[in-house]
Parts: sequence; structure tokens; C-alpha cells
Amino acid sequence: MKKKIEILAPAKDLIHGIAAINSGADAVYIGAPQFGARSNATNSIEDVAALVQYAHLFHAQVFVVINTILYDNELETCRQMIWKLYDIKVDALIVQDMAIMEMDLPPIVLHASTQANNRDADKIKFLKDAGMKRVVLARELNLHQIKEISTASDVELEFFVTGALCVSFSGNCYMSVANGERSANRGSCAQNCRLPYNLIDGNGETLIKNSHLLSIKDFDVSDQIPNLIEAGVCSFKIEGRLKDIVYVKNNVSYLRQKLDAFLEGNDSYTKASSGKCTFTFDAALNKSFNRGYTDYFVNERHQSIGSWESPKSKGQYIGKLIRTVGNAYEIENGELLNNGDGLCYINENNEADGIYVNKVENGLAYPNVLKELKPGTFIYRNNDAAFIKIVEREDSAIRKISTTLLLTENENGFELIATDEDGFVSTVNLVHAKEQTKNNESIAENIKTQLAKTGFTPYTADEINVMFSQNWFLPISKINEMRRTVYEQLSEIRLANYKVEEHKLVKTTHPYPETKLDFMYNVSNKLARKFYERHGVTEIEKAFELQWDPGKSRVMTTKYCIKYELERCPKYHRENMDKKVKEPLVLKQGELEYKLKFNCKPCEMEIWEKDAEFEIEEDHFH
Repeated sequence: MKKKIEILAPAKDLIHGIAAINSGADAVYIGAPQFGARSNATNSIEDVAALVQYAHLFHAQVFVVINTILYDNELETCRQMIWKLYDIKVDALIVQDMAIMEMDLPPIVLHASTQANNRDADKIKFLKDAGMKRVVLARELNLHQIKEISTASDVELEFFVTGALCVSFSGNCYMSVANGERSANRGSCAQNCRLPYNLIDGNGETLIKNSHLLSIKDFDVSDQIPNLIEAGVCSFKIEGRLKDIVYVKNNVSYLRQKLDAFLEGNDSYTKASSGKCTFTFDAALNKSFNRGYTDYFVNERHQSIGSWESPKSKGQYIGKLIRTVGNAYEIENGELLNNGDGLCYINENNEADGIYVNKVENGLAYPNVLKELKPGTFIYRNNDAAFIKIVEREDSAIRKISTTLLLTENENGFELIATDEDGFVSTVNLVHAKEQTKNNESIAENIKTQLAKTGFTPYTADEINVMFSQNWFLPISKINEMRRTVYEQLSEIRLANYKVEEHKLVKTTHPYPETKLDFMYNVSNKLARKFYERHGVTEIEKAFELQWDPGKSRVMTTKYCIKYELERCPKYHRENMDKKVKEPLVLKQGELEYKLKFNCKPCEMEIWEKDAEFEIEEDHFH
């Protein structure tokens, strides 16, 4: 049996979900009415049910995201919602809170959200043994660590492949709560990491002014797909449940084509759903929202990953500004531009700035406002008007299931048999008198032309055979009716034969790898506490949201390191150690102030509130 490899797409709502399926997604993840980590991407049970119906036709899956932490008074509401999701045949739930493992649940498949901080092999094996079918890996992992996790347990592994990155370990960012009591773990992250900060050293000197020092580039490991599959990943997830339809279609179609090229003729792996996609646009990641791209840590730490100038979309690099001519700009590769484009550049204050192009004429771009730009300025396009117009069209991505049709005769008339690419068969009989055609000429070609008109159905007729003993006549209306019925029936047969996997949770008692849990385990209710206690945990700190100590808390732990970005890392930049910076380094934004703590052994940075006290470690890499 070949192993199935899946592209998993985000869906803000039903329309985005259908667009993702049409663009080639093997699965989509979507929010339910409550408890998803994007509080403004919720959907009714009815809309999720409609998406399930559409996806299952292509034997694609729908996962529902229930990845916030739950409070005691929400447990019952959540349990009832899970039963409703089971009734509409959702394929799996993506969960963070272990309370769900304690509930009286239907036999629904569970996946451990990346919010559950899935970064070490023993904890992931624990989750697998507790009943999780799949684990969404932490984005900070490298290929060796993924391989290690895959070797340690045979749980399905899902890994992000494109999209925005949380600078913090997912599930372990408390900045938003600490600054305004909006909890990221409760679905309302305020994105403090995308704000501009000043960086101040231990002497009170400002090293960097007004820079987005915690904003990092977007993720793209699409060229690592073969290596990641080899390491054990079976699902490639696109981030972006708040992104627009152009982003979803562009990302999904780009990855579909990339993965199909890898799977073609492959003996070990196959795609995870049915149908073939055609596109009227050339997908390219830099044509939709992006802050520039990084492969993060997949291939270890090797280059800068900050997007300090701006947290906004940079887009596609066009070329340098050659000069300003009258009230227009001459730009390298300016012939690529269109009327209505949005351009982006970094101004003299090192901030992202923008221009709207009214018209392009004779290789010159005429902006709505002429801004003073230096020759040599790098120009990016972050709003490609022509591309957006094409991609937004409903028919820009179409997905069809391949079929063969056979029209034959029987005692009482005719029979049409449709067989699809998965081997499902639909048969329609037409009771009709057999009359020969005028002049006894074959009309087989005409019949094939009619049968080939699959139009708005999700099918193509790639091979059509007409097998008659004589040149029988059939009215066009009857041919069309048979074709319509045979495909309607085929859809019913495909849906009836789609099996949602079931998994009944069994209460387990195997030991959790830790016996003491701090606030970063996000235990916010009695059921999660009970779950951990049953697995041998003796001390459990309450979730940050329930016990926050204003001014003194650690609000973030991250693999991203400002010292590394400044080329002052004692491990990687020894040659610069004569330019050591005086610690503690402080990030300041208006009234907000954070201290940075560098843990060089695990290669991590912590962000603490200003009144916190900690010792500055001497680096170990002399």
C-alpha cells in the first residue's frame, strides 16, 4: 500500500473551503461555532456540514479546529458541539486542551494541535498512546528531529509548509494576555509581535530604533517536501484561516503542482484524494500575501529570519528604481506592472511605504501620489491587480474526477455505465424502442460529443465507447438525460461509499514524561488536570490566563534570537565577540517594556515583563 501524502488548506468559511478543494487540497481545516484559535473565523454547523459534503465527494477530508484552552464552564458546551460535528461526519478534530481526552465523546478522530507544543519525541509518543491519531508538529523542528519523532512512534505527522510564523513556540505566547488580557490561547491574539520596538542595551543606550524586532518572515519549505516526506511527514499544512481567497487558491495550487510532480511515478507515495485540477493562472507564492520567506529551522539555523522593516506583505520583487521622470517612475522590469498595482518599498526611516499605480504607459509607472524615491530603491509589488482579477474568478481553479463511459444496448433499450478513477460504477437504463438511423449511418460520433458534455458536474469523460450491434438512433434529449442521471447517481455512490474513520478513546494510565507541569502546559480546567493526574503528574500549575502575575511574567519562549539576528551569537558569531552587547537587552514600545533572556544551551530566547528578575547566563561557547 502506498502511503498517502496530503495538502491541508485553511478555510475561513465555506466559500474559502470549497475554493481550497477546487484548487487541489486533500483536506481543509475550518473553525466551528466556538473554541477555535481564530475567534473571527467561526462557522455554523450547517456551513461545516455543507463543506463536508462537498469535500467527501472528492474523498477529501474536513478537520475542525477546537484548539483554544477551555474553562470549566465551557466543557459541556464543547462536548455537545463535538457530538454535533460527529453527526455531520467531520473527519477529525484538531485539539489543544487535554480536557477533550477526558470527555464522553463519540468515536471521532483527534489530532493534537501545534498549540499542544509538539516538539519532543517522548511527549508525542505519549499523545499517540493516549489516543491521538495525528500530531501537528512545532514549526521550530529540523529534519533530524522530525525523523527522530517519526522513528519513536508511528503517529501521523503534520507539518506547516507555507504561511505566517508565530515567533513564539505555539501555545506558549502570553504577550497578548499580559498587555490587554486578550489571550492567544483563547483565540484572540493581539499580535504584539508585529509592533515596532526600540532595542536598548544594559547601559540604557538605544541600539535600534523603531524596528519590528519580533516580526519574522513567512514560512516556505515547499522545496523541502521530498526531504520532509522522507523524514516522516504525511500532511503539509498551509497557515492562514484569516487570509483571502487569492492567498488560499494561490498557495494550494502552487503546492498541488509541486507535490504532484514529486508523486508522479512514485512507488512509495500517492495523493490522498481524487480528481485532477486545472488552473487559468500561474501560481507563485510571492504573488499573494507574504513578508518575504524563510525555511526557519528545517535545515538548522543558517540565515537571518527577521522581517524588521515591516510586518506587512512585501510581495514580489520587481526591480530597482532607475529614476523619476516627470510625474512617473522608471523601474527595472517595469513592463511587468499593470494599472491598479500596489507597490511597496522601504523608505529612509527604514519603514515600509507604498504607492498605488494609476496607470502604466510606455514603461513608466504613474502613481496616485508622487513620492520622493532615491534611484536604486528596491521596488516590490504587493498587490498584483491583474493576477488577483484572474484568481478571484470561480473558474480559475477547477477540479474534476476522471471517468470512462460505455453506452451499450440491452433487451429493453440502452444502458450507460460510468466508471470513475477510484473504480466506483454507476449504471443507468433507458427503456426505449430500437430504431435504425436514417440511411443506416452510425451516429456514434454524435453520441460521444453529447456524452462528453460534462459541464458543471465534477466529472470529465476521458474515454467514451459506444457499443451497438446496429446503427441505432437515440434522440439527443435522451442521451443528455442518461448522462445527467448517471453522474448524479455516481455522486451519490461516491458519498455513500466514503467512510469516515472512527476512533473510540480508551482511558489510559501510561506515565506522562514529566511529573511537574508549569503554566506553559496551559491547564485551565478540572478535566485537563484529571487527565494529567491519571497519567502520573503530581504538580500542576494553573494556566497563565488564570494566575498571571502582572509585570513579572515570562511572556514568550522562542527559537528566534535577536542576538543571532544582530550577529552577536556566542555560538555562531564568535568572530564578533569583541563587539559584545551589554545585557539585559530591553525591548520598548511606548509604555511596554520587555527584558530578553538568552538560553544558549537549548538555543532559545525568552521574553520577560520589565519587573521580572533573572540572572544573565554567561555564554558557554568561549
